Amino acid sequence: MKVSGPSGPSATGSARPARSADAAPGFEPLMTPSAGGASGVTAAGGVARLTSLAALMALQEVGGPLERRRRAVGRASKILDALEDLKLDLLDGGLSPGALEALTLSVREQRALTDDTRLEGVLDEIETRAAVELAKLEAPRVAA
Repeated sequence: MKVSGPSGPSATGSARPARSADAAPGFEPLMTPSAGGASGVTAAGGVARLTSLAALMALQEVGGPLERRRRAVGRASKILDALEDLKLDLLDGGLSPGALEALTLSVREQRALTDDTRLEGVLDEIETRAAVELAKLEAPRVAA
């Protein structure tokens, strides 16, 4: 069976090409001139460019330690803003379900992006407390 380019395998009974005198024993060239060596090299180059582009994109997504810290600070600011809104609602004498839901959503987003067990513990406490307060607000509505 002989594979000849992108068209796939073809059943031929031809023998293997003769080895050159300078080739090492047990070595067979992968590309023979009859198989269109130039087009095979171009295809391999295209794959190499694609692989290096994917690696470059992956490196840009990961970023360095400063980039990760900047993103973490941004996510933490979102949670702190939700807590500040909640504090202002409490000081005004009311508690809105929207503020509690925004806080819960912010905490859930942060939890998916962290691997620190202490931070996860704090986020658990915040989420639990927000769920309790939300249940307290909904209890009179359900009873009525």
